[in-house]
Amino acid sequence: MSNATTSPSGVARGRTIWQRIWAARTLFLMFLPGFLLILVFNYGPMYGLQIAFKDYKISEGIWGSPWVGLKHFQRFFFFDTKTTIRVLRNTIEISLLKIIFGFPAPIILALLINEVKDGFFKRFVQNVSYLPHFVSWVVIAALVQAMTSPSTGPINAVIKAMGGHPIYFMADPVWFRVLLIASAVWKNMGWGAVIYLAALSNVDPTLHEAAIVDGANRLQRIWYINLPTILPVVTIVLILRMGSIMNAGFDQIFNMYSTVVYEVSDIIDTYVYRAGLSGMEFSYASAVGMFKGVVGLIMVLTVNAIVRRLSDEKGALW
Repeated sequence: MSNATTSPSGVARGRTIWQRIWAARTLFLMFLPGFLLILVFNYGPMYGLQIAFKDYKISEGIWGSPWVGLKHFQRFFFFDTKTTIRVLRNTIEISLLKIIFGFPAPIILALLINEVKDGFFKRFVQNVSYLPHFVSWVVIAALVQAMTSPSTGPINAVIKAMGGHPIYFMADPVWFRVLLIASAVWKNMGWGAVIYLAALSNVDPTLHEAAIVDGANRLQRIWYINLPTILPVVTIVLILRMGSIMNAGFDQIFNMYSTVVYEVSDIIDTYVYRAGLSGMEFSYASAVGMFKGVVGLIMVLTVNAIVRRLSDEKGALW
């Protein structure tokens, strides 16, 4: 008597694509709102990218405006060279500083919170740490300005009480960068830790029990058990972060910077804002923004390829 049973994988392969979609219709319905949101707000506006190759005039519309080819790209790279170098340098430097100081911060915080045994205190620290993520950069910028004010700020009050002179933090190029990076790390650290805490929840407790029996201390268990467990998540987050290296944080910088610190704070996004909305040069601003998007795409593909190569060679990342 032959065996007439068919494996689930064989049944799945025998179905058409529409039959498989219908079988998983509940999941697709849950997926649909997010897909439509991305389609409308991320891919829909790409229709307007063509004005980067046109001399756009509001009265004539997108289709009626004349084509000018790479004119606006040539202006950005060859005619506004000084400004181009400044905004590119600031964008990359600020993004790299945020990665250097901001990327390890949520990992360290997640590892520390994971070691807390008191459930109430653990939840309290986690809630307090990610609350700043929900505060607007407008509020945080006002808070930073109030804290560092040379006349009424508590930080300068302490400096003056110790016999020092007040520091104009928001107008000093060096201190402005410090405030920029510190406020970004403080705001996003707790929220980023949520991802790693979720990954740490998958650690097999028996691994820790075996390590304790073998005499491993807490730091050794974190290094040899917890970190390797969350390494795939760390890698994915790093790929996404490197892909957005051209996004240095428009909301934060726009609310905190001033003309005094343009030399160290003017990035591509703020430059596009001034050129497009303040200067009404929509085509030029679109060309600069398109360049930024292409660089971001190249960074994502490059970092992803490097990580895949390392994972294939060492077998440790995935």
